[in-house]
Amino acid sequence: MAGYYDIVLGLIPVALLGITAALSVVGFTLTAAVPVSAAVAIGVIGHAMFVNAPIETVEDTHTPATSHTVNSD
Repeated sequence: MAGYYDIVLGLIPVALLGITAALSVVGFTLTAAVPVSAAVAIGVIGHAMFVNAPIETVEDTHTPATSHTVNSD
């Protein structure tokens, strides 16, 4: 199953190519469509980095200390 960051990595080229193509078909010039689609891709990256930022999970590997007794017979 694709996670959030896998989807983000897929959306970056989709935004760059798809939005540029869609805006070109609608009537925008290529020099206007590319910056608009790049801004959308930057927004997707910014959302992934700052709004839904990856966090490092630290597993608790603490083991209780065991006491060793020395039997002096």
